Amino acid sequence: MSCHVVRNPGTELNFSWLSKCCVNFSAVKRRAESLKTRRSIKKEWQAAWLLRAVSCVDLTTLSGDDTNSNVTRLCFKAQNPIRRDLLNSMAFENELKVGAVCVYPARVSDAVQTLQSLDSKIPVASVAAGFPAGLTPLKQRLEEIETAISYGAKEIDIVITRAYVLNGEWQALYDEVKAFRKVCGDAHLKTIIATGELGSLVNIYRASLVCMMAGSDFIKTSTGKESVNATFTVALVMVRAIREYFQETGYKVGFKPAGGIRSAKDSLTWLVLMKEELGDEWTQPNLFRIGASSLLVDIERQLFHHVTGRYAAAHELPMS
Repeated sequence: MSCHVVRNPGTELNFSWLSKCCVNFSAVKRRAESLKTRRSIKKEWQAAWLLRAVSCVDLTTLSGDDTNSNVTRLCFKAQNPIRRDLLNSMAFENELKVGAVCVYPARVSDAVQTLQSLDSKIPVASVAAGFPAGLTPLKQRLEEIETAISYGAKEIDIVITRAYVLNGEWQALYDEVKAFRKVCGDAHLKTIIATGELGSLVNIYRASLVCMMAGSDFIKTSTGKESVNATFTVALVMVRAIREYFQETGYKVGFKPAGGIRSAKDSLTWLVLMKEELGDEWTQPNLFRIGASSLLVDIERQLFHHVTGRYAAAHELPMS
C-alpha cells in the first residue's frame, strides 16, 4: 500500500548548491554495470516484484495515429493489466491496476471517459509543453498544459528547454519549470529532462536539482523519442540527485524512467535500483513510475509462465 507523500513545494534556486555538483563518471559506470550483472530474482519473489512493477507502469500510447479506439483499448488493459485467473492462481486477491494512462492532450478526454465508464480511479497523464522537443513559445506551452487539465488530466509530463541546460542558464530553466508547476495547480508535474540531449552527467545532475527546486513532483529521464533514452547510468545520477534533495529539504520527489523499457527483467532491475538507492518507499507508484507501452505484455507473459510452467501462445494473452 502506498503511503501519503507530502508534495514537493520547491525551494529558492540555490546557485551555490549547483556550483558544488560533481559526478564521478567511472564510479557511476561501475555501479550501473553491477546492476546488470547480479543474480536475478527467482520464483515467487520474482512474481511478487513483477506485480509491483505492474502497479508502477504508466501505460502509454504516444503515436501519431492514436485514435479513440486504441486509447479505449489501452484503458481497458490498464484497469485489468493481468488476467484474473493468473492472479487467482497466485493467491493475489487485491485489485491490480497500472499507475496511470499516458496520452497526448487531444486523447485525454477519450481516456477519461473510458476510465469513468469502468468506474476506475486510474489517473490520466498527458504529455504537454511542446512535447517532445519543447521548442514552441512558452505561452502556447502553458496553454497546452491548461487544456490537458481542462480535459481531465491529473498528471502532466512536460519537457524542458534543453538549451537552458546546455548554456548553463539555470535561472531560465528554474523560471520555466516554476511556471509549469504554477499552471498545473493540483495536477502533478512530471518533468522530462531528456537526458540523452543534455551533454554530460553533471548537466543531468544540475538539471535534476533545478527542476526539483522549481517544484517538480517527479523527474523523468526521457520522452522516448530521443536516440538515447532511459539508461542505468543516467538513472543513478538522477536518483542520487533525488536523494540529496530529500536530505537537504525533507521533500520526496518521484522518479520515472521512460523509453526502451520492454522486458520484465528490465523492470525488476529498475525496482532493485530504486530500493537500493532510495528505499522501499520509492518502489511504490506514488514515487516511482515506468513509462512504457509494450512492457506489460512481457510481464504478463512471465507471470503466465510462473503459474503454468510454459509460455503463452499469442492468442492466450490480450495485447496491451
